[in-house]
Amino acid sequence: MPLWSRAQQQEFRGRVRGCLLGGAIGDALGAGIEFEPLEQIRAAHGPQGVTGFVPAYGRRGTVTDDTQMSLFTVDGLIRAHISRDGGAWHPPSDVHRAYLRWHATQHDWGPDERRPDLGWLGREEWLYAQRAPGQACLSGLSGPDADRLGTLDQPRNPHSKGSGTVMRAAPFGLLTAWDPALVFQLAVECSVLTHGHPTGYLAAGAFAVVIHAVARGGTLEEGVHLALALLSERPRHEETTAALRAALDAVRAGAPSAERVEELGEGWVAEEALAIGLYCALVAEDVKSGLLLAVNHSGDSDSTGSICGNLLGTLHGETALPPELVAEVEGRGTLLQLADDFVLELVHGPELHSAAHWTERYPVGV
Repeated sequence: MPLWSRAQQQEFRGRVRGCLLGGAIGDALGAGIEFEPLEQIRAAHGPQGVTGFVPAYGRRGTVTDDTQMSLFTVDGLIRAHISRDGGAWHPPSDVHRAYLRWHATQHDWGPDERRPDLGWLGREEWLYAQRAPGQACLSGLSGPDADRLGTLDQPRNPHSKGSGTVMRAAPFGLLTAWDPALVFQLAVECSVLTHGHPTGYLAAGAFAVVIHAVARGGTLEEGVHLALALLSERPRHEETTAALRAALDAVRAGAPSAERVEELGEGWVAEEALAIGLYCALVAEDVKSGLLLAVNHSGDSDSTGSICGNLLGTLHGETALPPELVAEVEGRGTLLQLADDFVLELVHGPELHSAAHWTERYPVGV
């Protein structure tokens, strides 16, 4: 790992915070209108659709399974880096165990204090809530063989390409010291833990690569072209490649609109969710306008908002996020704490691994 200057650490921290918090804001903006057709959204909220948070799951600013699973992705990646000290280095296994801990939040009343593996994130009681989780995410992590690791050769849910595979993939792109091809591969290997259709796991890989390029200081366009190059080397990439190209074409087609968003699909499947989130980030005049464009359509509004928020938050950093939305989004303290811990692990990991406090927060080997 190269030495980080103070300025580099501060910039990286702002991008990581922006990625997680931006994704949560986009998720929460879409949560209250997910499943609603565009005409109904406009009838209820005006011709522009929603312009801020609307109630979902009993309050404003509520996040869904998209944010929940993204948080557990980060938790798994932190533990993977700690595990490397002990000679164990297989990040998909650590991420799989993190997703199993997320799965417990979907059926348990609260954290089981008898489980030493939960760490601090697994003891956050607000996460113990079902927020319309995808069936492939649930079924891929349950049943008598729930502990079996899905692999490319034997993926879980081999016919599923739902958006649940891509909406949790942004954290892989924050591994800025990694080669882009390795980031792509890791996102793919962690996607098949629940979604085995090639379009699903390749969309997750492509999204991670775009985030990676931006987190390194590049542009969204540079990230897309790199993702297209990596996709071209993979079998059955055609649907994902076509979706990315459609997003680029939509940028050149004219003024942004909800109708243009809907030409890219509804977002229930991975490649459509990625295309919509990416298009809205590419045409955004500012973070808030991009997020509102990403959620005001007929379809999977929370997932497309989350993907757009991940992209814009990584691109512009935490300070560019709309303060009135930052202040109200659910779980902000947890999101920012986890983002900071992720940065600490990547920048100062070896110095932390002998500290009992750190390994209690992120226990490995249990």
